[in-house]
Amino acid sequence: MIALLLAASMWFYVQYVLVPYQRADAAAHGRPRGNLSDVYPRWLGARELLLHHRDPYGGDVTREIQAGYYGRPLEPARHDDPKDQQGFAYPVYVVFLLAPTVMLPFSVVQAGFRWLLLIITIATVPLWLRALRWRPSATTTAILIILTIGSFPAVQGIKLQQLSLVVSGFIALCALLLTSGHFLLAGIVLALATIKPQLVWPLAAWLILWTISDWRRRQGFFWGFALTMAAVLGGSEYLLPGWLTKFRQAITAYRQYTGGAGSLLDVLVTTGWGRAISGLILLALAVVCWRLRREPAGTTAFSLATAVVLAATVVVVPMVAPYNQLLLLPAVFLLVQQARSSWNRSRITRLAYVVSGLLALWPWLATLCLSLAGLIVPAKVVQQAWALPLYTSLGIPLAVLGATALMLTDFVSFRSIPRRAVQERARQST
Repeated sequence: MIALLLAASMWFYVQYVLVPYQRADAAAHGRPRGNLSDVYPRWLGARELLLHHRDPYGGDVTREIQAGYYGRPLEPARHDDPKDQQGFAYPVYVVFLLAPTVMLPFSVVQAGFRWLLLIITIATVPLWLRALRWRPSATTTAILIILTIGSFPAVQGIKLQQLSLVVSGFIALCALLLTSGHFLLAGIVLALATIKPQLVWPLAAWLILWTISDWRRRQGFFWGFALTMAAVLGGSEYLLPGWLTKFRQAITAYRQYTGGAGSLLDVLVTTGWGRAISGLILLALAVVCWRLRREPAGTTAFSLATAVVLAATVVVVPMVAPYNQLLLLPAVFLLVQQARSSWNRSRITRLAYVVSGLLALWPWLATLCLSLAGLIVPAKVVQQAWALPLYTSLGIPLAVLGATALMLTDFVSFRSIPRRAVQERARQST
C-alpha cells in the first residue's frame, strides 16, 4: 500500500506539478513546445532514410524534426529558444529497430511506444531478479516493480519516450541470458543495446574481458556480439555510406550546443576535477574487473562487478539525465538483497546504506508532500516547489556506486584470504 502511495505521488508530481510548471515557464519565455517525444527525432530520421533515402543527419531533416518536436524550427535569433537542436544523434542502425513503425502515423507510434516502455520497465525488474539469482516473494517482487515504475527516472523516461529504457531492458535481458548460459544470445542482445553506445560500451568491455578469460566456454558471447555488430554496421553502411563520420559530427555538434554535456561529476565539482575523478573510478573499475574476470556468470562476484560497472557508467558518462539511472537497478537490488549481511560488516557500510537510502527515498517523500500540499494550497504555489524532489538526483548514483563498491571491495579482499591461508598451510606442510 505504501509503495502504491509513493508511486502515485511521483506520477501526480510529474503530471500536475512539473509539467504545468514547464508549460508556464515556456509560455513566459516564448519557448516552443511540440510533441517533446525523444523517439520522434529517431522515428522521423528512420522514416526519411528508409522511405525517401534522405540523410537523417542532414540539416534539412533536423529542421523537420524541430518542427515536430518543438512545434516549429528553432531560430538562432531567439535567445530563449532551446539549445538542444534535436538532431539525429544516434547510430544509424537504430533505424532497424524502428523500421516496423515508419509507415504508421506518429500519433499511433507515440501512444504505442509509451505502453511499450511501460511494459519493458516492468519486465526489467524480474529479469534482473532472475539474473541476480534472487528469488523474493511475490509481494516483494510486486513492491519492487511498483517502486521502479513509480521512480522519477522511469516516469521521466516513459513521459519523454526515451530509448534509454529500451537499452536498460536489453541489458537486463543480456544479464539473464548470461546467467542462464545462453552466451550467443546474450551477445546478440547486448549488440542491439548499443543504439546508445555511451551506456553500453563500459559493460561490453567488461564482458569481453570476462569472455576472453575463459574463451573455450564463453566464446559464444563474443561471436554473438561481434557478428551482430558487424551485421548492423554493414547494413548501416549500405543504407547510408559514410554514416560513421556523420554520426561523429552529430555527436560533436550535440556537445557544442549543449555546452559540453558533462558527467554528473563535472556538474558537482568542475570539469577538470570531474574528469580526474572519472579517470580514477575507471582505473579502479579496471582493477576490480581484472580480479574477477574468471568468476562464472550468476555468482555474487560476477553480479557485483556487473552492477558496479553499470553504476560507474551512470556516474562517468557525459550525461546527467535521470532516466539513465535505471541502470542502477541491479546495484539497488543487490544492496536490498544483501542488506542484513552487509549491515553488520562495518560502520562505513552502515553509513553507506543510510546515505543511499535517504537519498533514494527523498524524491518520494518530496512528491508525497507536494501531493498533499496540492489539496490545500493553490496549484501555482505548489508548482514553485517543482525542483524539490530532484534535489538528490545527482547524489543517488554516487551513493549507490559507493555502497555497492564497498560490498565488492569486501568481497574482493576476503575472497583472497582463504586462498592465501591454504597456500600458507601447504608451504608449512612441505
